[in-house]
Amino acid sequence: MTETIIRTEGLVKKFGPFTALNGIDLEVKKGQVLALLGDNGAGKSTLIRILSGVHKPTSGKIFVEGKEVSFNSPRDASEAGIGTVYQDLAINPLMSVTRNFFMGRELYKGPRPFGLLDMKTMDEIAHAEMVKIGIDVSDPRQAVGTMSGGQRQTLAIARAIYFGAKVLILDEPTSALGQKQQMGVLKTMMKVRAQGDIAIIFITHNEIHSQLVADSFTFLALGEVIGRGGKDELEHDEIRRLMAGGAEISDLAKELAAVSVG
Repeated sequence: MTETIIRTEGLVKKFGPFTALNGIDLEVKKGQVLALLGDNGAGKSTLIRILSGVHKPTSGKIFVEGKEVSFNSPRDASEAGIGTVYQDLAINPLMSVTRNFFMGRELYKGPRPFGLLDMKTMDEIAHAEMVKIGIDVSDPRQAVGTMSGGQRQTLAIARAIYFGAKVLILDEPTSALGQKQQMGVLKTMMKVRAQGDIAIIFITHNEIHSQLVADSFTFLALGEVIGRGGKDELEHDEIRRLMAGGAEISDLAKELAAVSVG
């Protein structure tokens, strides 16, 4: 059986009287892509902030490779093997590919802080790690600002993997890209999946993209799981319905028709 890398039990998150998450059970297996879907306000952002150590849950449990964990900071989550790639990427466009890759984790010749940066080794590592997942940067010392949006996503993903991510959380990685760059990111995801030892949680509003790459789906609405299933279990129309918060497309059409008549 495929090994479960990350699992949650009954996650609840309250902000004062407001309940953002209400009993979330989630399971992601090694070498699989889980699409986390739902409309704005469904609770996706709150959930990934808990998994990445930004928020602590009000109650519930998180397990990584069968061991219960508690995160007090994003560093704790990173050390447990959870790598989160946000939409803003935390990348400095004025710095080189290599410096962005090793940001805060630079290699030195000699003891820090008096040693010199080992740029040659870092260049070689950054280049090799990006090649592994589909991007061949000819000059790793080029400014990241000269790269396409898709290449920047690949850089952020390669960085997370190199520094130990067992679970990759990708927050809307295709949302701000053109069609060609979107396909590049989806191909990167499939290359990571093919390695077989990393799980991916793919947050997206794009149902087509989710169906192209996901092995399983979890749907959130108003802080609760309203549906889940494997790729072979869900029809296209059912995915669309669950993405709309469980509303039937015919019901939405009637609402729109009533507005136009009025």
